[in-house]
Amino acid sequence: MNRIDQLFQNKPKDILNVYCTAGYPSLNDTVTIVEALEQSGADMVELGMPFSDPLADGPVIQESSTRAIKNGMRISVLFEQLKGLRDKVSLPIILMGYMNPVMQFGVENFLRKCAETGVDGLILPDLPMDEYESEYKGLFEKYGLHNIFLVTPETSEARIRKIDGVSNGFVYAVSSSSTTGKNKEMGDQEVYFQRLKAMNLRNPILIGFGIRDNKTFREACRHSNGAIIGSAFVKAIENSANLQATVKEFVAGIKTNMNR
Repeated sequence: MNRIDQLFQNKPKDILNVYCTAGYPSLNDTVTIVEALEQSGADMVELGMPFSDPLADGPVIQESSTRAIKNGMRISVLFEQLKGLRDKVSLPIILMGYMNPVMQFGVENFLRKCAETGVDGLILPDLPMDEYESEYKGLFEKYGLHNIFLVTPETSEARIRKIDGVSNGFVYAVSSSSTTGKNKEMGDQEVYFQRLKAMNLRNPILIGFGIRDNKTFREACRHSNGAIIGSAFVKAIENSANLQATVKEFVAGIKTNMNR
């Protein structure tokens, strides 16, 4: 069973998925951060593959991506870093990125490398659903990888149900129609969250964009299976002198009082 499915089977609520940019803040910090996140109690890790034109990302993640590229991070370097990672960590790992570098690497070659290094799923925001279904779905299944699509408050019910039918792992519910890192209040999207919950989708739902602290994490979990935190974590580790301690403190702050 895919590790993402195992996670939701064993823990259907209060899932904490933490995003970090691969190769940031320093090139060789990727594995250290993933290990620290698991040890600190994160449930899933989303590793961003740096790209020069990240359309869905706000300024914090864009800047981290630029810095990671300057550090020398490339897809080939990331796969080298991920070799042997499964000897150290067991939590699900998702790669988030854009189709251009994946296509340059070669789609099947990329998916094969994901499977070889223990990656469980992918988030590719600029991969059209119809193209995925007609050209790539079979390859994803061949290599045991889940493909996760994003939905927004503007996504129609028919499209949400279509996404739910063709994808696996979870549905990524973008909290608002903006880029990552916007400090909007979760209460502003109450109707949207309730609509998603009432649809009784086949896949679990994780809420992302604007989740930044214990309050917003708790609010997101009230409406879904859990939440994704990105920009706030990237900010937290930017100038860290001790990554393990910073990660531990950050995760503890997010998850406090969650055993309710």
